[in-house]
Amino acid sequence: MPTDSTTRRKWWILGAMGVILGVILLDETIVGVALPTIQSDLAMTTLGSHWVVNIYMLVLAGLVAAAGKLGDMIGHKVLMIAGLLIFGLASLASGFADTGTWLIVARGVQGVGAAIIFPASLAMLMTTFPEEQRGMALGLYGGIGTVFLALGPLVGGVLTDLATWRWIFWINPPILIGVALVVQFAWSDADVEKLRERFDPIGLVLLVAGLSLTVFGIMQGPDIGWLSPVIVGSLASGLVLLAAFVAFEWRRRDSPLIEVRLFANPTFSACNLMIFNAQFSKMALFVFGALYFQQALGLTPLMAGVAMLPAVAPQILTAPLAGRAADRFGARWPSIASVAMLFAGTVWVAAFTPANDYILLLPGLLLWGVSMPGLFIPPQRAILNAVKPSQQGEAGGISMSMQLLGAALGMAVSSAVYAMTRDFSAVFVANAVVVGAVLVIALLAIERRAAVQAAKA
Repeated sequence: MPTDSTTRRKWWILGAMGVILGVILLDETIVGVALPTIQSDLAMTTLGSHWVVNIYMLVLAGLVAAAGKLGDMIGHKVLMIAGLLIFGLASLASGFADTGTWLIVARGVQGVGAAIIFPASLAMLMTTFPEEQRGMALGLYGGIGTVFLALGPLVGGVLTDLATWRWIFWINPPILIGVALVVQFAWSDADVEKLRERFDPIGLVLLVAGLSLTVFGIMQGPDIGWLSPVIVGSLASGLVLLAAFVAFEWRRRDSPLIEVRLFANPTFSACNLMIFNAQFSKMALFVFGALYFQQALGLTPLMAGVAMLPAVAPQILTAPLAGRAADRFGARWPSIASVAMLFAGTVWVAAFTPANDYILLLPGLLLWGVSMPGLFIPPQRAILNAVKPSQQGEAGGISMSMQLLGAALGMAVSSAVYAMTRDFSAVFVANAVVVGAVLVIALLAIERRAAVQAAKA
């Protein structure tokens, strides 16, 4: 029987992990609304301002798997405290930036802190709760984070209009201090068996270099020219390095950075692809939707934030429901229903964007918002149930890597499409095409069983 102190500890950990997830989600949505003002104040190009968002996501995608594995090896507490410190200091530096370059560098460092925090928070949560409560815990964790997500556009608009965009970064440190105190007093790594493995620096270098070159090539292609030797070389080198990473990790049986053999299981792969797709879609909508409302509809940052609320507010209610559905029905039908709703929502937004009428867009935004938690929680539960408790950080790192890779590539592809067409509708059409492809794959690949069985070699 759990004691009262154990029960209290469990809920303190859940609350703290939900809040830190919320801070990281807040930074995604809050920056999108402020981006036109930041671009103007710091005299940045349109593409340069897009790097303010994508450098954060790119660093996250490149480092989160390594951070997850490192947490499994040395303990999550020390890494969580370090990540909170890095994220907080980088947030302060971002707020004080007086050039675009300074801001982009500070955002990259902020991404390092977030990469440490993300898998540690998920591993701590999943270790704290027993297997039969993990869907519920993930739902509440996502629900708390989604409250911050929902507030992001509105808070960003308020701070940008009524104070300064710099406060979108300065609000982070006080929250981080509170989370650090909970971690310090409520969490102990002594309860978790550590992995006795070596770190994989070669895999890390191949992954980071491959992602960086690929994303650079996609984002800069419209500006420099797709046939430029710089872009062709960047894309070719990036893809070769990523292929080398997969081959190296597949052959490495001793302590791989990412155990890519898990992807041999179709359900495991499909669930990670759905998480990738959700974040890809999120970047397209939150960044380019906010730009659309300000540039095409002439809204202020505050009103653009209000206009984004239908896409985020429903998630506060649907995140706990997605968790309970995952516990009851498994991954297949909650996930497929969610991606079908997302497809309908993205097609609707793409179809009615040229009308420049917010009322016509509203049903699509609502569908998008309702669907989003079901693209994270049921697949994530299935992925984490596939591994041993000592590998929770690694599994969390894999799912987070896919999520953040989706963010980085979503931002890169959307930025490239917009740079080539100067048409917001084209951005949302590209988004809908990706969602439709994932819907087909999910229907074919996700098993009817309640959980993923790990593909062990």
